[in-house]
Amino acid sequence: MTINQKQTILEARRREFGAFLRSRREKLTPAAVGLPDGFRRRTPGLRREEVALLAGVGTTWYTWLEQGRDVRASAEVLTALAEALRLDPAERRHLFTLSDRPAAEPSSRGPEDVPDALRRMLASLSGQPAYILGRRWDVLAWNAAAVALFGDYSLLQGDARNSIHRVFADAAHRQLLVDWEIVAANSLAMFRADSARYAGDPDFERLIAILTQASPEFRAWWPRQEVLRPLTGYKRLRHPEGGLMTFEYTALAVIDRPDMKLVVYTPLDEDGTSEKLRDLLRRTGG
Repeated sequence: MTINQKQTILEARRREFGAFLRSRREKLTPAAVGLPDGFRRRTPGLRREEVALLAGVGTTWYTWLEQGRDVRASAEVLTALAEALRLDPAERRHLFTLSDRPAAEPSSRGPEDVPDALRRMLASLSGQPAYILGRRWDVLAWNAAAVALFGDYSLLQGDARNSIHRVFADAAHRQLLVDWEIVAANSLAMFRADSARYAGDPDFERLIAILTQASPEFRAWWPRQEVLRPLTGYKRLRHPEGGLMTFEYTALAVIDRPDMKLVVYTPLDEDGTSEKLRDLLRRTGG
């Protein structure tokens, strides 16, 4: 790509960014953001100076943004603009994308509920063990194949139904994982990356304290600060009834639930896994 082509793309993106800001500004009323309506309002929605005031930026500089000039907002300013314009999560991500910056998803609190549509999709994966993980890697929902392979999650309560807790503090689950050390190290690094937005959260801190006491490996590895992005890979399991089985696993993000992920285990022909899983499901009624 030539320099001129790159410049053309940047200019087009700045124009689109400015047009998006203007369209969101024109949709808002002063009353919606707690400002007086005033008289003789010539333009629909808010004035530029009102948005600038709400976002804590200069009116001239904000005007340049709308005009698509060669200025770039920081992530902090983009966040302030998103709040000033009352953007929803999709609009906020779009604003950051147009500015060529990654949007940091806000951390969530409170109970986590799995949408019915996701539960139905989970149940439809009859030949693939799968479950839904929440923000702290608690197992929120699962299908019959996951019960056949990993045990009945409904019998586990509190921290015991947490995925990283099962890896490090559940002796039966540890025995299931043939390559436990590799799986545990990778899982811990991915968990640390996912938990970064919740540093200091009491529920996370309690789980970390429990695992520090329960597992010498966790106690030794946690201070290393290793991080990994979610990855696709293979897991070998030695099931007490099904024997040696090999699965390819994939973690899929849930778009409208940034703290949830769908984890799916696909049985491979290796070690006769597909047939062994079918036999296991027949025996367990899954």
